[in-house]
Amino acid sequence: MQPLISPSILAADFANLQREVEMLNDSQADFVHVDIMDGVFVPNISFGIPVTEAIHKHSKKPLDVHLMIEQPEKYLASFRKAGAEIITVHYEACTHLHRTIQEIKDLGAKAGVAINPHTPVELLEEVIQDLDLVCIMSVNPGFGGQKFIENTYSKVLKLKNLIQSKGANTWIEIDGGVNLGNASKLIEAGADVLVAGSFVFNSPDPKQVIQGLKEI
Repeated sequence: MQPLISPSILAADFANLQREVEMLNDSQADFVHVDIMDGVFVPNISFGIPVTEAIHKHSKKPLDVHLMIEQPEKYLASFRKAGAEIITVHYEACTHLHRTIQEIKDLGAKAGVAINPHTPVELLEEVIQDLDLVCIMSVNPGFGGQKFIENTYSKVLKLKNLIQSKGANTWIEIDGGVNLGNASKLIEAGADVLVAGSFVFNSPDPKQVIQGLKEI
């Protein structure tokens, strides 16, 4: 099975956002990855609901919205209304994770949980069957263009084993430092969805890069 590709719009040219989204429409991308940062949960601020709405207005691809924010449960309905079809919250930001997952599902979106590099996959054992997606952060969240953390491969293998042992159908998404050099190894380990930001948007031909990732 070909990997699903979710280019991160965080690395796009914000002065030409419509053009960048239309480029993704014409590419083999499966989703548009939208990184929401609040400057509290992560040491950076990106954009919020109005920009998500603007992306959705022009996108023909489903929005894969990654909430790197404190108290994400307060904003689930707003991001769903703004066009999010996948809503991913951080394990580390949710006091009542199961409740938050159910709220996402009740809104009609796919529910994802992201885990930071220091967070063990075993902590998801009690909710894995409720999840559509687990996003393994392969860099520390907050900034694009960071170096890939090599321990990610073993985390993917552990997560794949957990998913299979529970009979779940959860996708494994990898976010951070993904490129043609590590993508095949991630897929072999069990990854289903690859997020790529700088690697796509900083290249001379982003559509060709996306095609290259799809064909791994």
